[in-house]
Amino acid sequence: MSEFVFKRYELKFLLTPEIYGIISAKVNEYMRADAYGETTIQSLYFDTPSFLLARRSLEKPPYKEKLRLRGYGRVSADEKAYLEIKAKACGVAYKRRIATTPRTAFLFTERRLDLPDGQIERELTAFRNRYEVLDAKALLLYDRTAYYTPESDFRITFDKNIRYRTERLTLSGGEDGSPLLPSGSVLLEVKTSSSIPLWLVQTLSETHTYKTSFSKYGSAYLREVQTHEQLFRLGL
Repeated sequence: MSEFVFKRYELKFLLTPEIYGIISAKVNEYMRADAYGETTIQSLYFDTPSFLLARRSLEKPPYKEKLRLRGYGRVSADEKAYLEIKAKACGVAYKRRIATTPRTAFLFTERRLDLPDGQIERELTAFRNRYEVLDAKALLLYDRTAYYTPESDFRITFDKNIRYRTERLTLSGGEDGSPLLPSGSVLLEVKTSSSIPLWLVQTLSETHTYKTSFSKYGSAYLREVQTHEQLFRLGL
């Protein structure tokens, strides 16, 4: 299994369609789009029966962690996907992941299979062992365009059409879902291990675009809770 480690700062900004047009034009001046173009990303989140990880994410503690299975486009049970721990401590994001398959990932989270010995595999096993039960709870999907600068690790992503579902929880079940944001809204994520270039700082300032806290999985969980509360009040 291939192993990957990321450590960086991640800043998020919610953009209206108009502001997205201004910022994306500036990004295209200074950065290169990656070779994949716009890609549909699927992230399947695992959680406890009480949704402990989702609730912690919304509470904004000094340290939080999530476990997810990520695929690029539709992925069958035996095609490549990435099982990863996404953690944030004191504003720094850490991602530890291995390349695997959905079939292996489900066997692992169901405690019917152990991963080969390796540093990240041991971290994944320790994560699983911290929680008695981990089940697939929500699938997040979005259409991402990523940009990079060749001389640094500075990256920008634009996520459009962010949606989710709580059924058909596989990476091969289709790309439909309920929208999380108003139509046309775009999530900008800025990712770097050092500093943000001046041109971007100036563009954000000129467009009055401010950093926000937005968890895709946490927002999906909150949306589901609100829906169930409304149905309960209506007696449905």
